[in-house]
Amino acid sequence: MIKEEEFRQYLTERGNDSGQVDAAVNSVKESMSYFAGRGLSYESADVDDFKEYIRHLMKEGKNTEETIMGVARYVYFMDMKEEWIYFASIIGGRNILPSIKERLASVVSDEASEKVFSLVEAPPLGCGPEAYPEVTKKLMDQLRKELSPEVYKKILAGNHHRVSVESFARHKGWLEELGSVDAWLEKMHSEIVTELEHFMNEGKVWYEQVITLEVVEYVKADQERLSGRRDGEWIYNTKFPYSPREYLLETDPLMKRYYMCHCPLARESVLSGEPDIPMDWCYCSAGYGKLRYDIAFGTDTEAEVLESVFSGSDKCRFRFKIPEEWR
Repeated sequence: MIKEEEFRQYLTERGNDSGQVDAAVNSVKESMSYFAGRGLSYESADVDDFKEYIRHLMKEGKNTEETIMGVARYVYFMDMKEEWIYFASIIGGRNILPSIKERLASVVSDEASEKVFSLVEAPPLGCGPEAYPEVTKKLMDQLRKELSPEVYKKILAGNHHRVSVESFARHKGWLEELGSVDAWLEKMHSEIVTELEHFMNEGKVWYEQVITLEVVEYVKADQERLSGRRDGEWIYNTKFPYSPREYLLETDPLMKRYYMCHCPLARESVLSGEPDIPMDWCYCSAGYGKLRYDIAFGTDTEAEVLESVFSGSDKCRFRFKIPEEWR
């Protein structure tokens, strides 16, 4: 049975209006009815059962964002870790292609945007990550064909995950308070380690990651991870693995690259090597990484991809140029 009152309160506290709350609750009730018809409950269903339910929604034409997000939010609310990680994998990339198309129209023109995306069609909502690499390759082929590297890198390096600016507002405050980039980066690193320790102690999923002591120690050992290290006019940043527990235990080079990659539109191609995704695609990841610097510095910071799983590395590393007034 749904924990309706608690779930409604949870959604309301996170800024959902009454219509959104009602829709989410109804989505969960419908999914529970589906499971009950198969002798299952949320407690007894596993990831494969939820995958089957999503396939059912797609077959019935009910795979709307409202429906899938409602179930996903309840899974997160119920602290169903593995199921939440699955939902994150199918909803995490839903805004990226529309955002790139919109930014392309803004930076270049509507005509250029339509031309680039004329051969690019996103898979239906609910498809797993394996459906995206071919689309990503087509997009990169089109971008390379129609635009210069300077322009398409700028377009890719946007906030395509549409992360709220408020999420990083505290970073601007820290920088202004400390008055030093080095001190700011040190504080950022200290704060994120404390946050990870909290999630580890509470046994909660941090975004899509399960945090263990080994993961905390991994981040603590290098300021480049989830913060940054200054060297001259640049801040260097190494990406935190998508599956940190598995990444730290893995010895096979290919699987280590796979566990590193966050990109829901490309990571499945790491395993097969097909299609061949160019490293320039990772300017999209650089755009996500540089958002905190953009907000803190109050400007569009220059980003550069140094290495990634698509260059054969088992890590993804970037650098971001510090504006002159902060050097």
